[in-house]
Amino acid sequence: MNSEQLIDILKEHLPSEHFQWRFDRKTDKVRLEHSILKKGMDISLPEILVKYEQKKLAAIEELVHIIGETFKAMEKEQTEGFVSSTAIYPVIRSTSFPKASAAGHKFLMKDHTAETRIYYALDLGTTYRLIDEGMIAAIGLSEAEIMESALFRVRSLPTAMKRDEVSDNIYYFINNNDGYDASRLLNSAFLKEMESKIEGHMTVSVPHQDVLIIGDIRNDTGYDVLAQMAMHFFTTGTVPITSLSFIYKDGKLEPIFIMAKNRLARREGKKK
Repeated sequence: MNSEQLIDILKEHLPSEHFQWRFDRKTDKVRLEHSILKKGMDISLPEILVKYEQKKLAAIEELVHIIGETFKAMEKEQTEGFVSSTAIYPVIRSTSFPKASAAGHKFLMKDHTAETRIYYALDLGTTYRLIDEGMIAAIGLSEAEIMESALFRVRSLPTAMKRDEVSDNIYYFINNNDGYDASRLLNSAFLKEMESKIEGHMTVSVPHQDVLIIGDIRNDTGYDVLAQMAMHFFTTGTVPITSLSFIYKDGKLEPIFIMAKNRLARREGKKK
């Protein structure tokens, strides 16, 4: 399947007279514009094609759902505006993620690691809207208050986990599919609690927005498994963040390269 064929399939699943499609062959993106809302979104096609090869129709249905919910949120914003009582959460994104909205408004952001950046989002129920500078006045909070509110909210998110063990290494998965799974990385109390339970090296991975992986890595095989796992999630996630994992120690995140696992083990030393 090529990009134009993918666009034809999307048009079949989104049969609306209000949608205008513009395909840019140079960037391999399609611009989907809503004629009434006068707003739209850019869809990068190569990533969708990869997911289609892996998930077939499920990949199309997933994208159609995201598009539908996004336009619903835009419509709600246009008719109701924003209120300060709306829940605000932090979201983790790759440092390659756009710094401004399609309208040219700079997003509210905060530096995090060399691989990740923190953005802030208004929760709209089934979706959320990243906060940009053009929205701050309407929300009625200062930038500092928005960031503080988001950090407070993320601590209230559930942290139920699934556990898996491979070659004496333990992996914990948070996967609520609420859009904020990776955001649990910013819950410092939760990470410290997990650190107290870890016997080997504690690793943290946020390959895409809908999963947080915490590893209790006790041998070299554990790093190899983690590398494969993180790359798999990174390539299949709706919003990829980074395939690189981090060592967590004393409240700090240090990016690790799996190929250097032996040097890391010698430098850090195993916990007794």
